[in-house]
Amino acid sequence: MARFQAREIGIGYDDVGTGPPIVLVHGHPFNRTMWQPQVRIFQSRYRPIAPDLRGYGESDVVPGKTPLETFARDIADLLDHLQLDNIVLGGLSMGGQIAMEFVRLFPQQVRALLLADTFAQAEDEAGREQRYAMAERLTREGMDAYARDVLPRMIAPRTIAEQPATAAHVLAMMLDTAPAGAAAALRGRAERPDYVPLLGNITVPTLIVVGSDDEFTPVSDAEFLHKNIAGSELAIIPNAGHMPNLEYPDDFNRAFDTFLHRLA
Repeated sequence: MARFQAREIGIGYDDVGTGPPIVLVHGHPFNRTMWQPQVRIFQSRYRPIAPDLRGYGESDVVPGKTPLETFARDIADLLDHLQLDNIVLGGLSMGGQIAMEFVRLFPQQVRALLLADTFAQAEDEAGREQRYAMAERLTREGMDAYARDVLPRMIAPRTIAEQPATAAHVLAMMLDTAPAGAAAALRGRAERPDYVPLLGNITVPTLIVVGSDDEFTPVSDAEFLHKNIAGSELAIIPNAGHMPNLEYPDDFNRAFDTFLHRLA
């Protein structure tokens, strides 16, 4: 793990391999280790870079509210630190929305895009209230009860039954997350912009991936992205829930590898 200073905070990140750079942005409430199956496979031909977002993993925790723009600018600072541009940028769930925000702010730095188990629409009033309420719950109670409650929706029940090590990894990431960091992200995400108008302006090659059994961002959300991003590709991972890159990494990596090969 490496570390650098991004404005007022320290950011932890992995940076391995020597090929074309791939920046992978984790979702909530996880950390960069959710990308281990991709970092391990792709480092032989690419340069996977997986940061811990502020408030998560080994990055510093900033209480309050963290807008998606702040996360995106942290990634831009990391790229400046590494002297990189022209990246393949990937994100899952909240990470996918951060990737869209990054494309909005810094389109010239992205040569291709991976959007996994995510959606573009802004939050409605009920959704905003729910995210603010969850932020208060995490601040008050911590992560334990929430993590155990939400695990069967983060990954498919079949994954929990057949892949106990995967389930343990997902649960451990959630339990290790600082409640203040997770709450700050929830508040920021509640107020995120609508990325639907952005979709028509995305001109770089884009791969959209979704688990067939994802409850949080169902296949219909991925199909909406696919319909509105010209020339995009859609891969549906059978039997996977919200985290297909961990649940069925061989299938996920195959789809991503095919996409990257065509870029080359």
